[in-house]
Amino acid sequence: MSAVRIGPYILSNRLILAPMAGVTDQPFRQLCRRLGAGMVVSEMVTSDVRLWNSRKSRLRLLHEGDPEPRSVQIAGGDPQMLAEAAARNVELGAQIIDINMGCPAKKVCNKAAGSALMKDEKLVSEILEAVVGAVDVPVTLKIRTGWDRQNKNGLSVARIAEQSGIAALAVHGRTRADLYTGDAEYETVAAIKQAVSIPVFANGDIDTPEKARQVLDKTGADGLLIGRAAQGKPWIFREINHYLATGELMAPPTLVEVEDILLQHLEALHAFYGDVMGVRIARKHVSWYLATLPGAQEYRGRFNGLEDRDAQCASVRRFFAERRTGPVSGEGKGVAA
Repeated sequence: MSAVRIGPYILSNRLILAPMAGVTDQPFRQLCRRLGAGMVVSEMVTSDVRLWNSRKSRLRLLHEGDPEPRSVQIAGGDPQMLAEAAARNVELGAQIIDINMGCPAKKVCNKAAGSALMKDEKLVSEILEAVVGAVDVPVTLKIRTGWDRQNKNGLSVARIAEQSGIAALAVHGRTRADLYTGDAEYETVAAIKQAVSIPVFANGDIDTPEKARQVLDKTGADGLLIGRAAQGKPWIFREINHYLATGELMAPPTLVEVEDILLQHLEALHAFYGDVMGVRIARKHVSWYLATLPGAQEYRGRFNGLEDRDAQCASVRRFFAERRTGPVSGEGKGVAA
């Protein structure tokens, strides 16, 4: 497999953890890198630097200890604000700036940001040129196939991106109107890959090693962005890497290993966020990790009532101890007893 290059950086493999608000914080990014992601991208940071004093924004701007290259995603609709945000993030340690034109969330699109920007190709061009001109690091872009199925202008936006100096492009195989419903389509991704010379990454519904192989073959993409499929299953990166290299499926992690990964993740969350916020954020991750294990739904209610780190960790240990004594079904998450 040919190496994937973004500016001066050569990625260790073709798999990238997609930026996800509320998910790809520093603990999760570092975990996914250890488990096989070739690169990880931070949570979306607003381009309005006046809002960076909030605790949420301050935590999103922390990159110390992150493996290189450090990629930070910014979002907004004003070229100069985005340019300033890009420059400030580089000062804080970002080595790649990623621009969000792919998020379909209403609270983002209603502010003329995210995938809403694809409606205005002139503004797209102004934003990309402003950000590329403001920093000396590679700038990447994440888009969708278009605004809706009648307005699939992903190909046009991709050409604008290449002309503006964008170093790599990620394409989610849905329109903004599709949100996350239905199935992603990859024909548009393949057409974009054929039309531009910069690296193109496919995104959307890549949730198994076999699907990863199929999408690479269908699109000719240089790499893949893995998003929701990594929630509660960060080992999906090593599984896909193994399959792409050998054509064989890797054995799923044992319950003992899943427990160990989850407890490490919990410790990192509590250390990063502190006791109160760490307890709250741990709840959704535990729910994702355990989703397909027997008794998980009833357990979730009990776990969500716990109010401190020690109680959460002890509860997780008991949960796994009980399941190691009997048969376990891990279908859908790739967990072996």
